[in-house]
Amino acid sequence: MKLKGKAWIFGDDINTDDIISAKYLVTTAPQELGKHCLEVADETFARKVGKGDIIVAGKNFGCGSSREHAPLAIKGCGVSCVVARSFACIFYRNAINIGLPIVECGEVAGIKQADLLDVDLEEGWLVNLTQKKRYKTQPFPPFLQDLINQGGLMSFVKNRYAR
Repeated sequence: MKLKGKAWIFGDDINTDDIISAKYLVTTAPQELGKHCLEVADETFARKVGKGDIIVAGKNFGCGSSREHAPLAIKGCGVSCVVARSFACIFYRNAINIGLPIVECGEVAGIKQADLLDVDLEEGWLVNLTQKKRYKTQPFPPFLQDLINQGGLMSFVKNRYAR
């Protein structure tokens, strides 16, 4: 699975309240949550982000409370993938469970706002097409690729039991 999009840069310790403010937790509709995604960190983000764009962040992305609303908001605004130096464990699990690919990469510091990125989940590569740089990441195992392709854990389980 390959993903291609423009980079949106965020720093370290972006917590789930920064991703989606608690006042919007009255819904679980991804598109509704997506309208307010990351507005605490950048009030224009949800209006300007393009379908398929990629969030790039520092360490400990998704720290804080363990709510699925955060990755739902990211997916709901059209982001195809989050790349960060590291993720909070519960965010990592919630993202995979809802079908949002996330990639750890220790070399995100050189990526700039609006750089065009190409992420290869199967092979484990992040290519900065703007800067012509290539970074090794962990490949997604086939079962995680399947889970992401089916839209998350619930769809994966439904499809498996429907067979």
